[in-house]
Amino acid sequence: MTGLIIALLIALVAGAGIMLAARMSPLRAAPVATALLLGLAGYAWQGSPGLAGKPVKAGTGAAKFDEALAAKRKEIGERISSATKWLVVSDALARQGNTQKAANVLLSGLRENPDDPNLWVGMGNALMVHSNGTLTPAADYSFRKALALQPEGVSPNYFYGLALAESGQFEASRKVWMALAARLPEDMPLRAELIRNVALLEALIKRREALSQSENQGPR
Repeated sequence: MTGLIIALLIALVAGAGIMLAARMSPLRAAPVATALLLGLAGYAWQGSPGLAGKPVKAGTGAAKFDEALAAKRKEIGERISSATKWLVVSDALARQGNTQKAANVLLSGLRENPDDPNLWVGMGNALMVHSNGTLTPAADYSFRKALALQPEGVSPNYFYGLALAESGQFEASRKVWMALAARLPEDMPLRAELIRNVALLEALIKRREALSQSENQGPR
């Protein structure tokens, strides 16, 4: 694998770290997804392949609870239901840094409420935090399960798109978010947010393609 591509991959991992490390109040202007994508873009565009690489190990740093992410989840998906108690307990454990226990609590909730899409979205998000931003097979399954239960639901589509973007799967994320935006009312703030995020994804995709082409051509 060539230098520029390696640099881009390192940048994507660092961008995922930004998503976990930047604790933003829900009242701040920048949406969580935009902050993540801007972080990824900044790293990807400014990465220097000439610098010495540093191995990145998943799970070496303590994951921090993202209040803005939880607020977004409540804003666009959750309603008071039998799932609420499980999500509240899971959030409390995640705030303490107990990401494994936070996921286990949701697993217990899913045994009781296996058809609740909010619990599956919560599980997907919890597993993403536990793996420091990696879309593991278990997290992917959780989001897909939520989508199977609520195919056109705002929360499952929004957070699956976010997880895909965070893991560097920009094309897949763009597809999910474009479809969701097309279904939302034109005056809905979330629709405008998704359109901005899609534009950022397209810029990242073009940049990655340009880097790949430059490497394939080789030195002149």
